[in-house]
Amino acid sequence: MDMMTFIQATINGLMIGGIYALIALGLTMIYGVLKIINFAHGEFVMLGMYVTYVAVSTTGMSPYLSILITIVFMFIVGALVQKYMINRILNAETLNQVLLLAGLSLFMRNLIMMIFSPNNQSINFGLSHYSYLISNYVVNAPRLIAFSVGVALCLFLYYFIKNTKTGKMIRASAQNRMGALLTGIDVNRSFIIAFGIGVTAAGIAGSLLATFYYISPTAGQPFVLTSFVIVVLGTMGNFIGALIGGLIIGLTESYAAIILSPSMKEVVSFSLFILILLFKPSGIFGGKKNETTI
Repeated sequence: MDMMTFIQATINGLMIGGIYALIALGLTMIYGVLKIINFAHGEFVMLGMYVTYVAVSTTGMSPYLSILITIVFMFIVGALVQKYMINRILNAETLNQVLLLAGLSLFMRNLIMMIFSPNNQSINFGLSHYSYLISNYVVNAPRLIAFSVGVALCLFLYYFIKNTKTGKMIRASAQNRMGALLTGIDVNRSFIIAFGIGVTAAGIAGSLLATFYYISPTAGQPFVLTSFVIVVLGTMGNFIGALIGGLIIGLTESYAAIILSPSMKEVVSFSLFILILLFKPSGIFGGKKNETTI
């Protein structure tokens, strides 16, 4: 691999890494606050794709403008799922949590398949096939925008959780539920907001992916599997770890696609996942509670 190819692979890896980070951030947000692993996270990514697809195909609006619809829609969906489903299993056995979320995943996937058919869809707009040529390096415009929005949202959510009143209430509810109740915090409301934010992050990532990725009922599955690798790499519940882990996995897959083959990039990332579980299961931040951890 020559230097030019290496730099191009780095650019491509960073672009997709920003999206990975946003999806993983939603996953680690939900785990960090509610202490459950959202096995339906990939379906929320897919749902965000279809929100953008419907908005663009029916109104002709810009897919980036449709993100505003995605934010409102996905937060409402997340809040309803938390209030009427997740809240009932917060203190249940882990197996019961897994079964409920796996069932929710299957339900959402088949519902979308029934409404839209299993066929792949795509959207076309002004920037669909536009790329910037910067010193002989190609930067795809939709991927660059997705990367920029993804990283910006990661940093914004980090600021929101650490510095706003609502964010501090969510952190308090996550760290000590009884203590938060005794200080007058509405823990159930905090959990609804946290789950809603996590689902919304996944939905926004889906809307951004819809600008350059195929849309189908199963489109979210590869991304959620990668997100599990990222949250373990970056330490569960750690915001900055999710961002750094997303960029690392994006680069790892990009280099693997060039050095080995495109079909081997997932093998490399999941091999990294196994190695992390074997030798450093607490992640790159060591599992320590610090200013970057919920």
